[in-house]
Amino acid sequence: MAVELTMLVYSAILFLVIILVQAGLAIGQNGAMAQAGSRDSLPEPTVLRKRLQRLTANMQENLVLFAILVLVADAAGVANASTALGARVFFYTRLAHAVVYAFGWPIIRPLFYFASLYGMFLIALQILRA
Repeated sequence: MAVELTMLVYSAILFLVIILVQAGLAIGQNGAMAQAGSRDSLPEPTVLRKRLQRLTANMQENLVLFAILVLVADAAGVANASTALGARVFFYTRLAHAVVYAFGWPIIRPLFYFASLYGMFLIALQILRA
């Protein structure tokens, strides 16, 4: 399998892990029965859960764009060192972004975010050049 597709799979797994951690924390805070119910009157999420909710939304937005780029590159037969680098940059910076976001470390979170955008830019540039 191409590096780009492998990084897409790894990114999807990372997204799933983020969702599962968030769900586990919700069950820990509210109990399984409350989480299995309508969830209309749950207490305010903890700070960590709020961060993970924002992280989930952020990852979802970026994963859609990354998936489109990787799949278009694959379908167009555009795979080279630049697209592979872009895919690796995306995945590893998103992994770092997730850790930094969860722990609430300021300042460096946007650096990882913009680095992941750079990874997507590398792939998009190769598609547009093809």
